[in-house]
Amino acid sequence: MSKAMLIINPSSGKELGKKYAEFAEGTLAQRFATVDVRFTEKELDATEFARTASHEHYDAVVAMGGDGTVNEVITGIAEQDHRPTLGIVPLGTVNDLARALHIPTDARDAISVLEDAPIRPFDIGKYGSHYFMNVIAVGLIADAVEEVSVEQKTSLGSVAYFIEGLKAFKDHSPYPLILRAKEKTFDGETPLLIVSLTNSVGGFESFAKDARVDDGLLHVFLVKQLGFFDALQALPKLLTGDLSNADQIEYFTTTEVEIESDETLSINADGDTADELPITVRVLPQHLNVIAPTS
Repeated sequence: MSKAMLIINPSSGKELGKKYAEFAEGTLAQRFATVDVRFTEKELDATEFARTASHEHYDAVVAMGGDGTVNEVITGIAEQDHRPTLGIVPLGTVNDLARALHIPTDARDAISVLEDAPIRPFDIGKYGSHYFMNVIAVGLIADAVEEVSVEQKTSLGSVAYFIEGLKAFKDHSPYPLILRAKEKTFDGETPLLIVSLTNSVGGFESFAKDARVDDGLLHVFLVKQLGFFDALQALPKLLTGDLSNADQIEYFTTTEVEIESDETLSINADGDTADELPITVRVLPQHLNVIAPTS
């Protein structure tokens, strides 16, 4: 008797969660014998619902909401003895994980995918007791995200982060960082560090163009100390994955990296301000399965 839990954030995507709830339930009913629909009301509801689905051996959990909702659902099923297959109906502004998995960003199209798309594995990341699905950032991106308003996100999408990123280059000094990985160490100043799991960061789908959702790797980008006009050249290369002639950017892959600083610095995890340094980031390779097209 197969069963799925549909977790809906009713406030996401201009309340598209409410609009498409019935259609999503009906679509899942074509694949699963039982569909349990739950609406979130407050922060961490999605995590609790997903954890219940793990403990009660649901076959699938479908997150219908923005990146925050998806992150909460992943947190609820990660490292559980039984991990239901994940489904995603993206209703957020950027929807990086959905983009990396080739899941349509149109809600109705994404729901239709759930009926018969294959199941495939993907990596997630972990730092401390927390999980992330896409990116850890330290430095100007973390600062820039704090400055992006809801109105900017709605009207400009990923371009808003680019604009605020340039402002951060201009207005902030570099940050002292220490990195330790098997492949590389660094002790110096940098305006930006990014640790990515996928090719899509901030809506730029060619960011880490060699990254695959199931490659078992962290893709680390370290921007060297730059002036503002150097940043004008470096940022577009970083965001489009064109690093062939980008002397200002160091790139390497690893499975675990320690990050610390002499200053008090916050990290940004999947678009939200999270813990302060120091942290150890590691990949959990092919840890979860997802309903998603192969291309």
